[in-house]
Amino acid sequence: MAKHYEGILIGKGLKFAVVVSRFNELITTRLLEGARDALVRHGVAEGDMDIVWTPGCLEIPLISKKLAQSNKYDAIICLGAVIRGGTPHSEYVASEVNRGIGRVSLDTGLPVIQGIITADNLEQAIQRAGAKEGNKGSVAAVGAIEMANLLKTIQ
Repeated sequence: MAKHYEGILIGKGLKFAVVVSRFNELITTRLLEGARDALVRHGVAEGDMDIVWTPGCLEIPLISKKLAQSNKYDAIICLGAVIRGGTPHSEYVASEVNRGIGRVSLDTGLPVIQGIITADNLEQAIQRAGAKEGNKGSVAAVGAIEMANLLKTIQ
């Protein structure tokens, strides 16, 4: 019979870094609120969360890598908002940020969870940051708890 492994959703005793982009702060503060709420609801103590602000989304992978290399965290949660403007700039930013976050996770072996909203407009971003479509910061935090526990289980 096959053995199944799953990460539990209990955050007690786990330590998280939350990296948040200051650019589009109207949205990212809502994502942060959702992430903090989800972490606390799943048993993570306030003292076991470190919040790190970056100027924009492109800086998130570098800061995440430095935090991962510190060996202080069980997972890192990356939060930001890339909103399409009149040029394709947002597509390049979103692509590079996603690639960088994935690379940090693979290079360090630490769960680095992507909570970057990509939206066509501000209204769409607001909907994904705590309105009708839920809060993607909360979703990222729950994923971080699950992945941190899953890694502990399979190691």
